[in-house]
Amino acid sequence: MYLLTGYEPFGDHDTNPSATLAETFDGRRVAGHEVVGEVLPVVFADAADEMAALLDEHDPDAVVMSGLAGGRNGVCLERVAVNVDDAVTVPDNDDADPENERIDPDGPDARFATLPVGDCVEALLDEDIPARLSNTAGTHLCNHLTYTTLGALDARDSDAPAGFLHLPYTPPMAADKARENNAHRGGSVPPSLSIEHQRRAVETVFETL
Repeated sequence: MYLLTGYEPFGDHDTNPSATLAETFDGRRVAGHEVVGEVLPVVFADAADEMAALLDEHDPDAVVMSGLAGGRNGVCLERVAVNVDDAVTVPDNDDADPENERIDPDGPDARFATLPVGDCVEALLDEDIPARLSNTAGTHLCNHLTYTTLGALDARDSDAPAGFLHLPYTPPMAADKARENNAHRGGSVPPSLSIEHQRRAVETVFETL
């Protein structure tokens, strides 16, 4: 069984493509594996506990986490998660606003994804999906979940590969941002990728495994 997680909308976003994809894949079979898709809360205090419960319930063969990174120009496979929580300018959905806090005071400074991230990027590019390897998952919930999930799998002696996929805006989201940026007066338009391309990206990662 493959586990795919996404996040609920957060900040000033009314939608989140990672939630849409988690719901889309839930119950499907990809590359001979059933997929369980779950939408996690954008809450520092809850996300890792909900993931731990999912790991206990399903004992997945692989874990692909996903989230929105507005402004990125393609799908990003995260190489590393760092032991830092910092919401910067976007508190979570419970208004928690950590600043330069260690996720685990006794944990390592960083944990590396166990997904074959380079192979996944190559496979995405072969599908004509813009993608790249990223060396920073930021310091918000996406990084937090990656760091804690890798630690939880290690504590279980699990050999399930795990990693995080950052997704760009969809075109409707980019259009909303362009309107906010006064595009009609020459303002900027952020990069985007259709939800169908994003769906195929997730599918390709699973197939690469």
